[in-house]
Amino acid sequence: MVSSMTGFGRATAEADGREITIELKSVNHRYLDIGYRMPRQIGFLEDVFRAELSDRLSRGHVDIYVNYRNLRNDSKTVEIDTGLLSAYLTAARNAAEQFSLHDDIGLHSALHFQDVVSVVSAEEDREALTELAKSVLCQAIDELKAMRKAEGERLSADLSRRLDFIEELTAKIEERAPVVVDEYKVKLNERIEKLMGGVPVDQQRLACEVAIFADKASIDEEIVRLKSHVKGMRALLESSDGTGRKLDFLVQEMNREFNTIGSKANDKEIVGFVISGKAEVEKIREQVQNIE
Repeated sequence: MVSSMTGFGRATAEADGREITIELKSVNHRYLDIGYRMPRQIGFLEDVFRAELSDRLSRGHVDIYVNYRNLRNDSKTVEIDTGLLSAYLTAARNAAEQFSLHDDIGLHSALHFQDVVSVVSAEEDREALTELAKSVLCQAIDELKAMRKAEGERLSADLSRRLDFIEELTAKIEERAPVVVDEYKVKLNERIEKLMGGVPVDQQRLACEVAIFADKASIDEEIVRLKSHVKGMRALLESSDGTGRKLDFLVQEMNREFNTIGSKANDKEIVGFVISGKAEVEKIREQVQNIE
């Protein structure tokens, strides 16, 4: 069964003081296109995410939102810039001597000097974080694919109904086609008799003209191909192997056949069927754009 390219997946997990949440949102795209929204300190995970997504998805624009917290006791360290602190204290003592001020700077006050104290995040354990992130990503992808599959089933049902309508139109066109030739023969005979003023019509010549018209107006091949395209599309709707591009190609071919039928048929009723068919093919095309 086909899958849509629209979906959402979310998963979260915590292990050894590390907590990560991953959200995936996907929409239509001609190829697999990935956008990242994640903290800079875990940017090394981009290649891991890309490899996993490329392995399990074939098309769609996917946005990855990652929220990460390191809750371990060793996740951060406090550093004191002793050189800067020394410069602050030296400047303070010089000012005290110059202006006869009392030097009451203590440790608490000294640590509040600008840029003296900084909190530094510890280097991440890449191996541990990668293992956790891959596990969470796989869960999010599972949820995303489940939603895309459910949407794909709805799309498939809708497309199947539209293909039923295309088949009905094709049957009507096929039934109408021979009548067009018969009507042309009658009208041509009447026109010739009127012009000849009652002189008998040369039936052999009339048959030759009708045969030429029938050959030019023949749409048998287009009808056969149209039926084949519908059959091929139904088969693809039962497949799960990235059928979106193939379906899009068949939609173009179906539209081409309707255009040819409309130009060759030379009949108002068939042209009406063609207009309805092209309108339905356009609706099918819009739906196919959502399929992976």
